[in-house]
Amino acid sequence: MNPFIYRRQLESFFIEDIGDRDVTSDVLFPASSTGALTLISKQSGVFCGNEVIRTGFELLDPSLEVTTFIPDGATIAEKVPIATIQGSIRSLLKGERVILNLIQRMSGIATVTREAVDMMGDSPTRICDTRKTTPGLRTFEKYAVRAGGGYNHRFGLDDAVMLKDNHIAFAGSIQQAVETIRGQLGHMVKIEVETENEAQVKEAVAAEVDCIMFDNRTPEEILHLVTLVPNTITTEISGGITIHNLAAYSRLGADYISLGSLTHSAPSLDISAQVQSEEDVR
Repeated sequence: MNPFIYRRQLESFFIEDIGDRDVTSDVLFPASSTGALTLISKQSGVFCGNEVIRTGFELLDPSLEVTTFIPDGATIAEKVPIATIQGSIRSLLKGERVILNLIQRMSGIATVTREAVDMMGDSPTRICDTRKTTPGLRTFEKYAVRAGGGYNHRFGLDDAVMLKDNHIAFAGSIQQAVETIRGQLGHMVKIEVETENEAQVKEAVAAEVDCIMFDNRTPEEILHLVTLVPNTITTEISGGITIHNLAAYSRLGADYISLGSLTHSAPSLDISAQVQSEEDVR
């Protein structure tokens, strides 16, 4: 993750949650009160979020001592300590909720991604995400996909050209759209075309695009359509694919399968925070 991006995001999340001050912790505990907070898994899965823990608590209070135990992408069992943070009780309690929310979300995505990757077995087809991410959380969610063993599709509209059905309809044809784009963009920008039938696949091949997506096609249709695409063009299967029907698409010969469900439907992994007072820490 780009530290400039995630630090700025974390700052905005703390501003949203803390506001002017934590009226509970700041009033209840003296500034000198110290303790420890241990983050513990409450269910098995794939952990993701070390930088969130370290950077998040550092932003709140540089004097906090953060120790992490589990690397991103590691499989964890129930009741496993993930990290311990020691220092000001006020700071520990201010950061607890935001950081838990994020690492639970990220670990849930990493867990679902790992499940999808494992389901592919020895298939060379790679699992990737989509832009169906939570606004404000794209950096974190796409990193979690990588931690789970998946790959990232484009991060935003400026990454690459993707000609969808509405682009093609407005432009008149795939060929016309590709010619217009190639006339204005440099050779480093890749072009992907979303196709829905054999005629569109053939037109995209003729236009020599970089990637062809088979959108909302059945496994039987894709098995035929991939034979129309030369090896020089990357192929992607997308549309309505989830963990539940992934197996049917896993060995059709495409290079990638993209699943929006990795990010928009992944349940959070349950992680809790247990506290120790200053006396207990001693």
